[in-house]
Amino acid sequence: MTGILLPVGEKRRSTELALIGFSAVLILVAFTSASAAYSNKFPSGLVEDAIGFIALSLVAHLAVRRFAPYADPVLLPAAIALNGLGLVLIHRLDLSAQKTAHAHSQSAGTAAAPLQLVWTVIGIALFIAVLAVIRDHRRLQSLTYTAMVVGLGLLVLPALLPASHSTVNGARIWIKFGGFSFQPGEIAKIALEVFFAGYLVSKRDVLALAGRRMLGVTLPRARDLGPVLVAWGASLLILTRESDLGSSLLFFGIFIVMLYVATQRRSWLLIGLVLFVLGSLGAAHFVPHVHERVQIWLHPLSPRYITNQSYQLAQGLFGQATGGIFGTGLGQGRPDLVPFANTDFIGSTIAEELGLAGLMAVLVIYLLLVMRGLRAAIGTRDDFGKLLGAGLSFGLALQIFVQIGGVTRLIPLTGLTLPFLSYGGSSLVSNWILLALLMRISDASRQPLPDRPVAPDEHATMVIQR
Repeated sequence: MTGILLPVGEKRRSTELALIGFSAVLILVAFTSASAAYSNKFPSGLVEDAIGFIALSLVAHLAVRRFAPYADPVLLPAAIALNGLGLVLIHRLDLSAQKTAHAHSQSAGTAAAPLQLVWTVIGIALFIAVLAVIRDHRRLQSLTYTAMVVGLGLLVLPALLPASHSTVNGARIWIKFGGFSFQPGEIAKIALEVFFAGYLVSKRDVLALAGRRMLGVTLPRARDLGPVLVAWGASLLILTRESDLGSSLLFFGIFIVMLYVATQRRSWLLIGLVLFVLGSLGAAHFVPHVHERVQIWLHPLSPRYITNQSYQLAQGLFGQATGGIFGTGLGQGRPDLVPFANTDFIGSTIAEELGLAGLMAVLVIYLLLVMRGLRAAIGTRDDFGKLLGAGLSFGLALQIFVQIGGVTRLIPLTGLTLPFLSYGGSSLVSNWILLALLMRISDASRQPLPDRPVAPDEHATMVIQR
């Protein structure tokens, strides 16, 4: 195998601390700018907010120093920057809602930013807990089938509950009791990625066996198609039963890519693409809510849809056009005209007030997260870690692509959130857990060779110290 030059043996926690400081300064400047746009003065409580946010960031940094000292120094600062920017944007939309409510002598309701801050604290606490409890990512391989049961159970749970306790905006993907609501599919995604990694490590030799050669592509044996067909069928069931287009696409896409990484056979990608096209065409014609989303995507400005079904997408597109290259400035636009601007359409909020340049900057941060995650997967010497790191990173990348693609009308809307940025505790907590797993894999990949845990199946990658 070819050698890969990696910065093995360097802790670089001081670099991480410097990047966290830079991120904190940017977030505080953005917070001040958004608040000043409404009051023309420095926001009250700025010092307290600054101390609180910096303290949270430092606690996470100290936990990494203690439990994952060799982890990649870019992953945590990137997540903090995204989470902080999300808090700023949600706070900015809260201010707009308060202004509109005051103008109409109405109550603005509960602000979303303070609740998102609470979820941030919970997410960072779980991030630290995962790092403290899971000292070796390979231990998760022994939980392969337990993760399968947990993941599938969480996926189907909303479908088993009454609609009054599971349906929000037409999607049956929630658990709601009283004032509490949670989306179990976010945690199920991570559990299933652990299952996929463990299953494919044990079955990859069988799945890599060649079958017939057709049109220049070596196809797998018919008897080995079972896992793909099961994943395809499960994704269609999620789509039809729970009206969750985003989770269905994410679930199937992650499995196919991890299958390809495990076997290195392009035929699996081809089969996955064919099944995806067939499933998409079938859903577009026979599943009512998918058919409606396709029509909205094709005709967002049609008089038939714009006053109702496509209103959200149309307003989002108008806002992005208003933002132009450099945006209107934080607090200077009207992203509040877009329904659910702090969740499904937070990408539109960024594009309107920070412009195309701001949206590209956010995507670059996401690119760093995904690239560093893949780099950690490549550097890990055990096959389970490689597959798990690749699955976590690709799942993150696919979710970003699907969400931004829907907002910009590249693809139909799916209802997925933007990791770390969108309002919602389920998504935020699950992404902090995902980050902790990537940090753990990165720590294992960058440890100096004498201290690195040696897996029984180490054989794939040569690591050269510098």
